[in-house]
Amino acid sequence: MLLYRVTGEEKYLKAVQLLRSQLKSHPRTNEGGFWHKKIYPYQMWLDGLYMAQPFYAEYSKVFNEDNWDDIANQFVWMEKHARDPRTGLLYHGWDESKQQRWANKDTGLSPHFWGRAMGWFAMALVDTLEHFPKDHPRRAELAAILNREAEAIAKVQDKDGLWWQVLDMPGREKNYQESSAAAMFIYAIAKGIRTRDLPQKYLPVVRKGWAGVKQKFIGELPNGDIDWLGTVSVAGLGGNPYRDGSYDYYMSEKVVVNDPKGLGAAIKAAVEMEKLEKGYPGKAKNVVLDDYFNHEVKPDGTVWHYKWDELNHPGYYVWGKQFEAAGAQLGTLSQAPNARNLAGADVYIIVDPDTEKETAKPNFIAAQDINNISDWVKRGGTLVMLGNDFGNCEFENWNKLANAFGFEFNKDSKNRVQGEKFEQGLVTVGNNNPIFKKTRELHLKEVSTIKISGRAQTILSINNEPIAVAVRHGKGRVFAVGDPWLYNEYVDGRRLKGAFQNHQAAQELVSWLLGNTAKRRL
Repeated sequence: MLLYRVTGEEKYLKAVQLLRSQLKSHPRTNEGGFWHKKIYPYQMWLDGLYMAQPFYAEYSKVFNEDNWDDIANQFVWMEKHARDPRTGLLYHGWDESKQQRWANKDTGLSPHFWGRAMGWFAMALVDTLEHFPKDHPRRAELAAILNREAEAIAKVQDKDGLWWQVLDMPGREKNYQESSAAAMFIYAIAKGIRTRDLPQKYLPVVRKGWAGVKQKFIGELPNGDIDWLGTVSVAGLGGNPYRDGSYDYYMSEKVVVNDPKGLGAAIKAAVEMEKLEKGYPGKAKNVVLDDYFNHEVKPDGTVWHYKWDELNHPGYYVWGKQFEAAGAQLGTLSQAPNARNLAGADVYIIVDPDTEKETAKPNFIAAQDINNISDWVKRGGTLVMLGNDFGNCEFENWNKLANAFGFEFNKDSKNRVQGEKFEQGLVTVGNNNPIFKKTRELHLKEVSTIKISGRAQTILSINNEPIAVAVRHGKGRVFAVGDPWLYNEYVDGRRLKGAFQNHQAAQELVSWLLGNTAKRRL
């Protein structure tokens, strides 16, 4: 899915469509739950939710398919059948037919709570919630399931922060602390906290767990390399040779070094914990991207150009992920801004308002819009204005908004770049910059300069002409640059190949916009 969304290449589209077609024909239980595999009839396993649901959710979002009830039901049914009411833990598998030798003849459940199975289920939840529409009525059901699982996971965490292969039998003969389950739990809970699907009370669980993981499962080698230790190679039910789901069976599978299932989960946990340890300057903050003044539509009906979900060159996917990594929530505003729909926004970003060449009936910035935005900034909002060079942006009304804050965009185009001579787009950053503390070399091409008429402060310039400014306005702030700038093409490394520091600049701007500095001059 990612490769198709980034490149748009037909071969990747065929691959994701093939996977989608398999879900359409995959057999189901009588109530509609996907079988774990065709060779495991009428069975749902916890691990199976990770195999399909995050993909199913992302596909549904990208291709605008309404599968949300079906996706939600998979988790609801799995939990309904597998959850133990006493401990809150989930049994590894459920056989609707109750025919398997491992299945309880009354409930159809396997005998034990396997750690990694619950880990797969937890990761499936948070990764599906990432794509699940925030306003869908069933999203709350998935968040509630995640909360119940997190509570159960926390209760069986050992005193050293780790979890056992069979979760509810710590210290039993042959049982052992297993690394992949620990990494999966840490990843899922930490991500759930960051996305606000889990409460802050679980922070001690992930911090204690991560400390335990680093102590026990990261092995340092003499040459400086490291190994990932303590991962069970596999665990399943049924099959040939037959796996009976007994305690002795779970203890019989090999424990291996650098198993991909454990190593992959460890990397995901490490990335999430790094975000946590850096702090969440965007905690409880909302970053809203305009989709009213900039609303370009392709012939197939796709809205595009500077949108959060776009992974190809013109999108803001990477920048959006930087905001999310800081704990902020992303939103999109497709109506004219007013006091009501801006009330929950902490940062409001307007990019390159449409011209009549780009959109048949563009929404030009009106006097009432300017009043509403200005009042919102005065009350403490942070406005971001990302313009464009002359000929590629609507200037007349755009500048009326800029004038409200003491500057305007000039009708010019500086730093013209010929082909891939990217050095022609170099912008250097001096010392003591109020926003870009460490960044020194940026790439901005075909950018309009800015004329300052009020109290705005120059942030970036070309030949002493401002191209980026910032200004205080009441209790709020405005940041403006004469270019859409931080879209994927110039921050994800594909075009610039690491020659400039745009990605770092985007991160520093995120921190500034979310208020992650002590005392500002702006």
